[in-house]
Amino acid sequence: MQTDNYWRRNMYILTFGNFIAGIGFSMVTPFLSLYINTLGQFNNQQISLWSGITFSVTFIVSAIISPFWGKLADRKGRKLMILRASLGMALVIGTMSLVTNIYQLVFLRALQGIFSGYIGNSNTLIATSAPHKHVGKALGTLTTGTVSGSLLGPLVGGVIAQIWGYRIPFLITGCLLLSAFFLCLFFVKENFTPVAKEKQPSLREVMQKLSQPQVVIGMFVTTLIIQTANNSINPIISLYVKQLMHNSGQVALISGIVTAMPGIPSALLSSKFGDLGDRYGTKKVLIAGLILATLIYIPQAAVTHVWQLIILRFFVGISDAALLPQVQTLLAKDSPHEVSGRIFGYNQSFQYIGNCAGPLLGSTISSSLGYGAVFLSTACLEFINLIWVHHVTKQEQG
Repeated sequence: MQTDNYWRRNMYILTFGNFIAGIGFSMVTPFLSLYINTLGQFNNQQISLWSGITFSVTFIVSAIISPFWGKLADRKGRKLMILRASLGMALVIGTMSLVTNIYQLVFLRALQGIFSGYIGNSNTLIATSAPHKHVGKALGTLTTGTVSGSLLGPLVGGVIAQIWGYRIPFLITGCLLLSAFFLCLFFVKENFTPVAKEKQPSLREVMQKLSQPQVVIGMFVTTLIIQTANNSINPIISLYVKQLMHNSGQVALISGIVTAMPGIPSALLSSKFGDLGDRYGTKKVLIAGLILATLIYIPQAAVTHVWQLIILRFFVGISDAALLPQVQTLLAKDSPHEVSGRIFGYNQSFQYIGNCAGPLLGSTISSSLGYGAVFLSTACLEFINLIWVHHVTKQEQG
């Protein structure tokens, strides 16, 4: 067993690594479409099409490949998977700065999806090494690193791209991920005994090892709904802000503030809510987060001033801090260590599917029913999720 110092040191190093990964993954988001426009002669419709393909291909490939990496993590170790992901993505994202056409960029974005799994395997390593009573707080701390990096990334990327051009942020992202690789290589410790391939349990045997399989499967669905709900707003946020500001003022700046606002309380509170879950019950914190999410999305459909939307988006961040970290904690507590990599891999696939489904749902609803309907439909999703979680965790203690 790892000592108390080992798991805490791992937690802090991987939290910093998740912070770096969060910055790296989100740094190119603000200007990726603009970068695409420099790779050929495209009209607006073609840019929209290629932007959609370039954004989504990473998530689609990641959703397909994540269970395989999870299975390999259970056989070879989670640290090895973190090293594989950080080094692979460092090279791939750095190479994106050298592309000369859109096909090369799409290929590399797909390759980025193949090398996914840094954050997921960090969660698995900590979930399997932290003492049971501290799992919630530990996973919440990792989430703080991820969210903080994702919050800072677009700002850093936008500034760098504005000063030095679109290619430099890809190089910087590659260097950041390379630093995450070396931090893990030299400082993260994992006591893991490799498992022979023939001794690794099948999917049926994995399910048989679960004490409460309905909870684990239920959390997969919950992850999918959470990500679908959160991402359904993304395609219309800037357009909604523009409408609220009557097509005048600093729409881009205010849109950035509105988009970033949920990340602030989420980064600050994820670890605290994880600690509360450890002490008073993870299920209780998750249900409270879903109740708040359901209630807070409804008034966003009826705001008349952008400052009202900013305040409500802050409360969305509070609910976010009580959602995915608690789902991951429930998965960790209900999964034997020898199959936890596979379980977290499956959960990551559902997360990626939600990342793809959310924007598609939001765009479809807004085009036919208007922007307000997207927030109302998201509230409905959160309410359905609330009922679902209550149903699948009836036997869960806390």
